[in-house]
Amino acid sequence: MAKPTLKAVLLSPQRALGERPLLVVGPSLGTSSAALWSGTAALLANEYDVVAWDLPGHGVSPKAAETFDVAGLADSVVDLVDSIAPGESFHYAGVSLGGATGLQLGIKHGERLKSLSVQCSGAKIGTPEGWLERAELVRGQGTPVVIQGSAERWFAPGFMDREPELSSRLLHSLRDADRFSYAFCCEALAAYDVRAELGSISVPTQAVAGVADTVVPPSFAEEIAAGITAGGGTANAVSLEGVAHLAPAEAPAHVAELLRSLITWTESRGAAK
Repeated sequence: MAKPTLKAVLLSPQRALGERPLLVVGPSLGTSSAALWSGTAALLANEYDVVAWDLPGHGVSPKAAETFDVAGLADSVVDLVDSIAPGESFHYAGVSLGGATGLQLGIKHGERLKSLSVQCSGAKIGTPEGWLERAELVRGQGTPVVIQGSAERWFAPGFMDREPELSSRLLHSLRDADRFSYAFCCEALAAYDVRAELGSISVPTQAVAGVADTVVPPSFAEEIAAGITAGGGTANAVSLEGVAHLAPAEAPAHVAELLRSLITWTESRGAAK
């Protein structure tokens, strides 16, 4: 299975890395991390170095030439961090497919993580049949064919009216995504199921859900937290009112505060050891 090439976008001011905790943030399928995370990152940029990554064929990342899985995305995130801060441990937050990648980081690369925030995601998302069908549709007709459905799933009622510029920017990132890379992402999600491995995650974890999310409702966040705590780990689930599938874009202040609390607690616990 291939390991895709990912590119990073710095969402905090240009400065020497290492003086502040490193926060790596990941995207939802069809979005660019810059569009998805810019509001939340702006609220955290003075305290943390915020580095975002894009999915293959999305945002700044190159197109994928072959199939990959979610574990391969996690490997690529570690490679990306090593390219900018070799060997450094980091805090991680990801949305949907980016959140699934976070769970794989916790399972496979837990020694590199300081904390994990899994947002609008699950240990298994959708059905293999549904993802393979979408992969075939987009491969044949392009990403514009899923824009209307994505707009309905991504945003809670009223958000597009309140934030027309941001919602348009997010939907444009879907329109501009490479159709073949998007299809590969769908196929990765079709094969993804880490429910049986949640108990191996030992890093402090926060599972965040949108109450209005029809893709991964709050029960998915509760399943993540329960699976981790059953294995002896530390995790909690949080539900956000008025939020659907893109929490950092829909509720940047709330997400920033949740991340700040998690990172502060984790850093203070590390300092006390």
